[in-house]
Amino acid sequence: MKRRFPPLDFDAIRTIPLGDRENKVTVGDLAAPVRAGMRVSELLAGLPNQLAGAELRSFVSDVASAVRGGGVVIAMIGGHVIKVGLAPILIQLMEAGVVHALAMNGSASIHDFELALVGGTSEDVSETLETGEFGMAEETGRLMNEAVARDPAAGMGAALGRMIDDEDFPHADVSVLAAAHRLGVPATVHVAIGTDIIHQHPAADGARIGEATYADFQRFASVVAELDGGAVLNIGSAVIMPEVFLKALTIARNLGRGATDFVAADFDMTRHYRPGENVVARPTSRGGRGYRFTGRHEIMIPLLAASLLDALAD
Repeated sequence: MKRRFPPLDFDAIRTIPLGDRENKVTVGDLAAPVRAGMRVSELLAGLPNQLAGAELRSFVSDVASAVRGGGVVIAMIGGHVIKVGLAPILIQLMEAGVVHALAMNGSASIHDFELALVGGTSEDVSETLETGEFGMAEETGRLMNEAVARDPAAGMGAALGRMIDDEDFPHADVSVLAAAHRLGVPATVHVAIGTDIIHQHPAADGARIGEATYADFQRFASVVAELDGGAVLNIGSAVIMPEVFLKALTIARNLGRGATDFVAADFDMTRHYRPGENVVARPTSRGGRGYRFTGRHEIMIPLLAASLLDALAD
């Protein structure tokens, strides 16, 4: 049987006055024109009062308030953050007293170590994998494992930072680990055995690596326990740091340390499940506030740092 579709009476369609409608965007939300010589705070204030523009302004205000109030600010980073050249920005934030603790996965520590040692890092994996030479740099594996073996109980971050700083690596000035060692900022390295190129080296000692990274986990948990009134930033770590943070936070709360009222944010090029849940959503579900910012690290993090420093200078 052929189905029929009677025509609709378009003349009977009802409309409403535009002035009676609720609008999501108003002229008060629009961006302010930029001009030469603007301060970063003026640029930030002039961002559209919409979506990420409004959220970034709110986040900068929250972190600046946390710093002024004596709150702890933790920066957690993945390897790409160092690879794209952001170590000087992180060092600047530590020196300015904006970042009080630094935590990273193993790849971030490797890129930081190599930059300090030879002024370069990051190989062509496709090319070296074909020859079995991927990750086989002699000095990287030998020296990093040697640093850890000297005093694993001190933690991996402290051991690497001490070697870079004490042995005057040619480019120690761009090392976040050396800067943390110099400034007395807790810097922790969190690894899973087999994920990093230094685990391939003949000098690798699984027991000492495990002892060192566990010591860092304990140290990191003690920092997280002081997070009330502070902030945590996850920058470019999709798995390791969100998982480590969630466990450290659980320990702090298990021991009655609270750690419930803080600001959390994830900065990455794409949105991943674990940072969104384990850093931003779950930890702030009963207090605090969570943010997610999607964009290139090499643009977003300098913009964030300039905004924070400008806000704290007022």
